[in-house]
Amino acid sequence: MPTIRLETFIHAPPERCFDLSLSVDAHAQSQASAHERPIAGVLAGEMRLGDTVTWEAVHFGIRQHLTSQISAYERPTRFTDEMVAGIFQQLRHTHVFVPQPHGTLMIDVFFFRAPLGVLGRLAESLFLTHYMKSLLLSRNRYLKQVAESVTEPSPRSGS
Repeated sequence: MPTIRLETFIHAPPERCFDLSLSVDAHAQSQASAHERPIAGVLAGEMRLGDTVTWEAVHFGIRQHLTSQISAYERPTRFTDEMVAGIFQQLRHTHVFVPQPHGTLMIDVFFFRAPLGVLGRLAESLFLTHYMKSLLLSRNRYLKQVAESVTEPSPRSGS
């Protein structure tokens, strides 16, 4: 199963990074190039443990639906979302937020498995892993920009 691990340093507290990472609105904005939008489940705001969202997006010229669920939630240090319906055989994304002296180290560990057996494994190695990494990097750039652009604490801080 391909694994993508990314580390992004953000000059913002872990709570802000955590909350932004669970924001349906921020995710949709970060993936606007794929016309990604929520169509079922949580349609706006922050997700919580057990919440689901179904995304509609266009990837490789094909309109797709993917439903994910928040399967683990430990604010503000980590959460995991997993695909419960969609084109992949398996998809799990763990988000970790490590406090640092001047911000947060956001760590993404993204596992996925393409469908179609041997053809899927070939797609993973030829282009799919690179494509998924590019999507994650784009999302992280957007979250970093938003988190660092606001100096006040997250609206949920202290809760």
